[in-house]
Amino acid sequence: MQNDERRQRGTAEAELPTDSIAPQYPIESVDNALKLVLLLGEQSEIRMTEASRYLGVASSTAHRLLSMLQYRGFVRQDPVSKAYRSGPALTGVAFAIFSRIDIQGTATPILRELSERLRETVHVGMLDGASTRFVAAVESPAAVRVATRLGRTTPAHCTSTGKVMLARLSETELHQLFPVEELERITPHSIGSRTELAAELARVRELGYATNREESEEGVASVAVPIPTRAPGLRLALNASAPQYRLSKSQYPLVAAMLVEAAKEIGDQLG
Repeated sequence: MQNDERRQRGTAEAELPTDSIAPQYPIESVDNALKLVLLLGEQSEIRMTEASRYLGVASSTAHRLLSMLQYRGFVRQDPVSKAYRSGPALTGVAFAIFSRIDIQGTATPILRELSERLRETVHVGMLDGASTRFVAAVESPAAVRVATRLGRTTPAHCTSTGKVMLARLSETELHQLFPVEELERITPHSIGSRTELAAELARVRELGYATNREESEEGVASVAVPIPTRAPGLRLALNASAPQYRLSKSQYPLVAAMLVEAAKEIGDQLG
C-alpha cells in the first residue's frame, strides 16, 4: 500500500512542469488540495482514508480539504460508497480547456494525407461520457464512401472509436458509465450488454485496436486506435471507416498500423 502511494505521489509530481519552482511562501493547505485534484486526474475516485495517507495528514484535515473541494464543486461524494469523485466544476474546467485545443485544425492535414493513402473516410473522436463525439474528419475520395459523422454523437460501445477509448478506462469508471447490464443497440449487430462489452474491451486491449462491423450503421465497417495525448482526461481516438465489402477482417492489422502512425503524429502535435 505504501509503495502504491509513493508511486501515485511520484506520478503526480512528475506531471509538474520541469521548470516549476516552489514558491517562497508556500501555503500547505492549498498545496494539499491541489494534490488531491491531481490525484483525481489519475484515478476515478479517492476515499478520505486514502487521501489522509497520501498527503500524510490527519483524517480530520483530509476531511476538511475534501469538504472544501466538494463545496466548490471540484469533487462530489458518492452517497453509498462515500468515495469522492470528480465534480461538475472540475469537469467544466477540463472541457473549457479541451474546447480551446484546436483538434480539428491540428488533425485535418494528417487526416487528409491518411485518407488519400487509405482511400477511405477517417475520423477523430472524443470520449464524452458514454458517447463518442466526432470532432474532426476527412471524407474518402472514392465515389462510394462512408459519409463523415463530424459533429455527431454516438453511443461509445457501438463504435470502434468509442470502444478503443473505453478499453483504457478502469472497471470502476466503466461501471459508472454503464450502471445497468442492458445497453442500447443501434443495429442488430450492436453490443447489447455490459458483459458482452467487457469481453470485447478485453479483446481490444489485447489487439491494441478496436473494430466495428455494422454495429453503428448497416454496411459500414471501421478500425480505430487511441491517440496518445498528454492532457489529463482528454481521450481521443482515430478511425478509418469503409463500406463493409471494402474492409475485410484480414486488412485490420495493416489498417491499424497505418492509423497508429497517424495517431502518434496527431498526439505529438496536440502536445
